[in-house]
Amino acid sequence: MAKSSKPASSDEALSNGSNSSEDERMNDRMEVDDDDDEELEAVARSDAASDEDDDPVPEEIADEDESNGDDPEVSKREKERLKEMQKLKKQKVQEILDAQNAAIDADMNNRGKGRLKYLLQQTELFAHFAKGDQSSSQKKVKGRGRHASKVTEEEEDEECLKEEEDGLSGNTRLVTQPSCIQGKMRDYQLAGLNWLIRLYENGINGILADEMGLGKTLQTISLMGYLHEYRGITGPHMVVAPKSTLGNWMNEIRRFCPVLRAVKFLGNPEERRYIREELLVAGKFDVCVTSFEMAIKEKSALRRFSWRYIIIDEAHRIKNENSLLSKTMRLYNTNYRLLITGTPLQNNLHELWSLLNFLLPEIFSSAETFDEWFQISGENDQQEVVQQLHKVLRPFLLRRLKSDVEKGLPPKKETILKVGMSQMQKQYYRALLQKDLEVVNAGGERKRLLNIAMQLRKCCNHPYLFQGAEPGPPYTTGDHLITNAGKMVLLDKLLPKLKERDSRVLIFSQMTRLLDILEDYLMFRGYLYCRIDGNTGGEDRDASIESFNKPGSEKFVFLLSTRAGGLGINLATADVVILYDSDWNPQVDLQAQDRAHRIGQKKEVQVFRFCTEYTIEEKVIERAYKKLALDALVIQQGRLAEQKTVNKDELLQMVRFGAEMVFSSKDSTITDEDIDRIIAKGEAATAELDAKMKKFTEDAIKFKMDDTAELYDFDDDKDENKFDFKKIVSENWIEPPKRERKRNYSESEYFKQTMRQSAPAKPKEPRIPRMPQLHDFQFFNTQRLSELYEKEVRYP
Repeated sequence: MAKSSKPASSDEALSNGSNSSEDERMNDRMEVDDDDDEELEAVARSDAASDEDDDPVPEEIADEDESNGDDPEVSKREKERLKEMQKLKKQKVQEILDAQNAAIDADMNNRGKGRLKYLLQQTELFAHFAKGDQSSSQKKVKGRGRHASKVTEEEEDEECLKEEEDGLSGNTRLVTQPSCIQGKMRDYQLAGLNWLIRLYENGINGILADEMGLGKTLQTISLMGYLHEYRGITGPHMVVAPKSTLGNWMNEIRRFCPVLRAVKFLGNPEERRYIREELLVAGKFDVCVTSFEMAIKEKSALRRFSWRYIIIDEAHRIKNENSLLSKTMRLYNTNYRLLITGTPLQNNLHELWSLLNFLLPEIFSSAETFDEWFQISGENDQQEVVQQLHKVLRPFLLRRLKSDVEKGLPPKKETILKVGMSQMQKQYYRALLQKDLEVVNAGGERKRLLNIAMQLRKCCNHPYLFQGAEPGPPYTTGDHLITNAGKMVLLDKLLPKLKERDSRVLIFSQMTRLLDILEDYLMFRGYLYCRIDGNTGGEDRDASIESFNKPGSEKFVFLLSTRAGGLGINLATADVVILYDSDWNPQVDLQAQDRAHRIGQKKEVQVFRFCTEYTIEEKVIERAYKKLALDALVIQQGRLAEQKTVNKDELLQMVRFGAEMVFSSKDSTITDEDIDRIIAKGEAATAELDAKMKKFTEDAIKFKMDDTAELYDFDDDKDENKFDFKKIVSENWIEPPKRERKRNYSESEYFKQTMRQSAPAKPKEPRIPRMPQLHDFQFFNTQRLSELYEKEVRYP
């Protein structure tokens, strides 16, 4: 039966007896030890004072020094006393740590008992993965004949008491948020908190996989606040997240739950040493926020603690169980593990097993058993396998979409804006295709095709990304920065319109050097901006975000690299997102868009995706749309086929696409159309692509699970192979001269060296030239000739 959310006291309503009493004893111990804090702090200050002559001396030591003067015996006794007090301080800290770890370990043993029972209540599938535990729990039947199934009165009473105890301990449901949480939680966020509490009460680890921008961070912080307020559990908890998101985690903890004492464990070796010795001490902190790198590098310091919760943000980073990060995270001793990810689970059975193995290693211990259980043998068994998979995931996974829960969130509209190429871009694009003509025409290695694809995409972004393309030195900022790239012309038309309507803009690109060009452009046009990329430090990153988000900020544009700026950053004060180039993985672009399209956004978010017409970029975007459609289909229908990376044939089609248009003319294809006209055409092109994707999805639904079909192929794509690529470029092609082949060794010398019995003789030094005889009648400058001879002999 459901319970009220706010009891009069934490001990009377929501906590279990054994857990609460253990935590109370630990807290009482910590309160008693707090009486000695002042003395311990004085000891620390005195110890530091003894090392530095200029620091003030404690009064008790000063009095003794005045009375005893410079007596060496007194000084020796004083040092021993300080050393003893320092030792006492370490002992007390260690006692607190030992008591804390013992309480957590005891709680871990208690929680593990009801875990399998809860899972079996959800579905009997878990009996397949934990047969040993189930068989050991079966009781031996007493009695004979028709009395064999009867139970005694004592057994019945024991069973009733156990069921009543389980019912009281596992049905907590909050109807209002914890009072320690500042701000107002939304209904679905409170529902998410109740789901996390239910997992906690049943000893289950879980995956919080809400769509990006729905407040997963707040729901996680509210869980720690609930444990603090109702259960009396202050931690310690560890949050492991990408380095770029640590500042956001610290800000959110201070903002939503200031009662939690959070420590950010990051910095250079000297800073980390100070944090280890002074801040990361048992009883002095509740939450440790650190990065993936620090979790690996500082594992010896972090493994001293037994953790209540280990929370992993962007948890898809541990989907490979053989990675160093995944192996390290499994070493930590913890009661609970919570994975946070906004990226849908990939349709890969082994990666799914890896996450489930991390959550419940004692149940999902064998990857082979898991694969066999969910193996698809044919189309008829697919639906049954999907149902089994959903049953397995149901107790662990919570995923909700914005469209389902956040009705008040303004919509997001994406428009693909296509633009032509400048004369310089066409020149470089043709040169890149001609340079590797044989590879492009006949098909080469995948690695070489990937390199060509990358170079073509650089050309689509801006030709100045190639060495020597920008005129100079001296390098000057001017109109040439805009006119030599089609996307820059488009951006120069779009930004003034956005500025007029008081919009604020996020511009994402995968290339850091392109951000340098955009930075020069923004300074040239006088737009105020901020910037974050992979080289931006943590403090500068936080300062830039705060400067952009503060009320009345004059910053108009925020430049971000897609990978570094697409995670864990809240920039809801912007309402326009420009994807200057598209990522191969569409989930990365979605994460970038959700920096603005998230809770707190009051305007409709417009996403403009730039695309250079009749180039490889059209195929990259088309493939991204197809992959998104397939991912949605995977989640909906549970398809479990391996996700394919882009193969050689796909790359070849992408590289070849638009070559005929590029070689047909050397002139620029950038038009002088008004920006409104360009946006209207972009909306029509986006609608056409959406219709194409709808048909593609319908075809994929009918698709049979076999390895021979190619999901990423449209019918019209196969016409690409019908033309001879070399013929297209023949008019502009200049046959390169044949390579001159030189012999770099002598055959006779080689065999001579090989057949030699003894070591070759050392080469003789050149002979010293002899000084010619100089006669008087020859009228030579004998003095100058003698000087030259000396130089030749002494300085060869």
